[in-house]
Amino acid sequence: MFELFQVSRKFGVFPALEDITFNIMAGERVAVVGPSGAGKSTLIRLLNGTLFSTTGEVRVLGQRLDQLSPQALRQVQSRVGTVYQQFHLVDNLRVVHNLNAGHLNRWSLTKSLVSLIRPMDVQGAFNALEQVGIPEKLYERTDRLSGGQQQRVAIARVLIQDPEAILADEPISNLDPELSKEVIDILVDLSVCSGKTLFCSLHAIEFALSNFGRIIGLRRGRILFDSAAENVTDEMIKSVYRG
Repeated sequence: MFELFQVSRKFGVFPALEDITFNIMAGERVAVVGPSGAGKSTLIRLLNGTLFSTTGEVRVLGQRLDQLSPQALRQVQSRVGTVYQQFHLVDNLRVVHNLNAGHLNRWSLTKSLVSLIRPMDVQGAFNALEQVGIPEKLYERTDRLSGGQQQRVAIARVLIQDPEAILADEPISNLDPELSKEVIDILVDLSVCSGKTLFCSLHAIEFALSNFGRIIGLRRGRILFDSAAENVTDEMIKSVYRG
């Protein structure tokens, strides 16, 4: 699903990521953990093609992203959904309209504009909300939802897209522990039931260890370990979070 080979990314002279190499197979559930500034969000952006590496190769579904035409890149990106820590929802629109944004890679501009007046694929939107547990919020204004409900809408929008892989960039950073557990449970359950690849960046190591089979430890842009969750030791965790 994802292949990175000796990947580095700099912002000016600052190295956000250095010499990153790993593969993620279809259907895997992988968490990347590390403190703020470790490079987790940069890594997510490399995997979804919204950012290119300075050196090295990033391949998604067998295709090297920096060598694709804009059209071919969009086609690959349509097969990878991303859930962000900032929900990227339009607050003054109803939930159904935000969900239909998941169709933008498939719908024409005309159809997308018409759907803002009279929402299309209402049943598909309802089904996606049902999977995340809030079908009754279909016509609610998005700004009237709680933070946890808005994150569920963001996940449902990815389900509308029906990608082969889901990337989640710190999806629980703005939520309390109880809501965090609910959101992680939803993402993991969706991956288990559908077979979709799940790659999730997390600051909270406890959620990573209890929900993901493989953990990648990232610190200052470098991988310190890449291990099965059951083999991660306290010393490995300390090496990532020390200081």
